[in-house]
Amino acid sequence: MKFSEKLIEWYRVNKRNLPWRLTKQPYKIWVSEIILQQTRIEQGEKYYYAFLEKYPNISELAKTNDEELLKVWEGLGYYSRALNMLKASRVVLNNYKGIFPSNYDDLIKLPGIGDYTASAISSICNNEVQPVVDGNVFRFLSRMFKIDLPIDKLKTKTYFKKLGFKLIDVVNPGDFNQAMMDYGSMVCRPKKFQCHKCLFSSNCKAFNSNTVMLYPFKEKRIKIKHRFLNYIFIITNDRKTLIKKRNGNGIWKNLYEFPLIETKKESSVNEIIKELDFKYLKFISEKKIKHKLTHQQLNISFFTFKVSNFDDDLTDIKALSNYPFPRPINKFISELV
Repeated sequence: MKFSEKLIEWYRVNKRNLPWRLTKQPYKIWVSEIILQQTRIEQGEKYYYAFLEKYPNISELAKTNDEELLKVWEGLGYYSRALNMLKASRVVLNNYKGIFPSNYDDLIKLPGIGDYTASAISSICNNEVQPVVDGNVFRFLSRMFKIDLPIDKLKTKTYFKKLGFKLIDVVNPGDFNQAMMDYGSMVCRPKKFQCHKCLFSSNCKAFNSNTVMLYPFKEKRIKIKHRFLNYIFIITNDRKTLIKKRNGNGIWKNLYEFPLIETKKESSVNEIIKELDFKYLKFISEKKIKHKLTHQQLNISFFTFKVSNFDDDLTDIKALSNYPFPRPINKFISELV
């Protein structure tokens, strides 16, 4: 039995029961694929339902604005994904008469859609022979064939794509791609790999050379940048506070936050007070948390102050839930009494 046939047979018995596998609609598959980038399936599933409830079709999505969309996306992270979805929805509305494309050549032109997403949608919805290359596929195939190429190099992705074309089932490319991803996630795991359950262990070059744990590998180690973010949470006598919308192209673009002072190291409340020009401050409390991003370690401090005689536009604390905030700030808000 060929590799692809064996894999698809396994998939049809063991595939995960996921809501986006009950449809062939390109719009819904697209929503699931974008949500699942950098997101665990357990977390992504509830966002998938919530997103489709708010935006059941491309027209509804195209009509929304950044703020409403980011509120639905709140907590998922990598917010540029959502903003690119909004851009893509408007392109589909204007250029494709509101019909979400299902072929690779049109999909790859849309904002926020790369080779992986275009391959997944086109193979599942349009039966196109386009192999997907993601982390699960890198891991599975690099072990199976003992591929000594660093997966953080562009030429490696090209190599795996060509290999995918040789292996893919041309009759059921969508099932093949989903099987590859499930197998990498469920059997050929990053650490707790299930070689004793693997259908392909007898032919797996890494298994037979006892080097499974060495694959895949990256040439460069990610250098983590440490940042120190000091948020000023003020409370007026009538329970209002100050929030601002983030701009620029850094993290959390278009989300809201409290006034921020970023420093090169951890700061004391007295050091922070020297940087403030609020009048009649009364220090209440300080809360510290750490928040990890892919390339950054955020050391976040929330300094709470009582303040009076404040002239800026303020927001009622009870209304903060109406605004999209980054996850660590949202967590802080949720714990307010």
